[in-house]
Amino acid sequence: MAKRALITGASSGIGRDMAKELASRGYDLVIVARSKDKLEELKKEINTNVEIIVMDLSVKENCIELYNKVGYVDILVNNAGFGIFGKFTETDLQKELDLINTNIIAVHILTKLFLQEMVKKNSGYILNVSSIAGHLPGPLMDAYYASKSYVYILSTSINEELRKDKSKVKVGTLNPGPVKTNFNNVANVKFSLHSLTSEYVAKYTVDKMLKGKVDITPGLEIKFLRFAAKIVPNNLMAKMVHIRQTRKKKED
Repeated sequence: MAKRALITGASSGIGRDMAKELASRGYDLVIVARSKDKLEELKKEINTNVEIIVMDLSVKENCIELYNKVGYVDILVNNAGFGIFGKFTETDLQKELDLINTNIIAVHILTKLFLQEMVKKNSGYILNVSSIAGHLPGPLMDAYYASKSYVYILSTSINEELRKDKSKVKVGTLNPGPVKTNFNNVANVKFSLHSLTSEYVAKYTVDKMLKGKVDITPGLEIKFLRFAAKIVPNNLMAKMVHIRQTRKKKED
């Protein structure tokens, strides 16, 4: 019987290419996003069994419904999320609440519900998509950076609990830098760091994930930035991020 993976935010970018990569390894899929058309297009490109679920995960009741509908999976990829660019005093509150509901609340709910079932079976892997942003202060993208920090800290903490319990279940994080996806258009911002392709990130991530790695950071440039973030004071790093993001915004 084929193993099964659930991927949220599967209609584009990393989520889409993670679905294709896992299918190439023989996984049946449950793919989730708000765009039915894009999910159906993706399904046509996959040879394994694919179940499509059209759902807005910014609604917490939908997250619970998703778990009840799907049940146990061998792999859960919490990829759904988006960013907002602008000064905190000027960004739209409702959009920020939607961001929190999608980037934090949905990840929290789905991780808890699916993890409980995995622990019972002593088998499974949850990958929560964080970001290099989760390791830095993020002026002009305050809510997004904070949301990814939550994802990283939550996931790393849970995984240590599992390790102490000698569980075979793992909760990992993907911490990419800029990736060539539709994310930049939604956030209305550009990044100066070299962007990796979502195909490369997906293959790299699945390779590491299936080897049991739990802290996955693609790209040497981003690995170096993570190291720098540990030694550069936060107030200085915040100034650097602010300067870079302001400069890139002016170049739009």
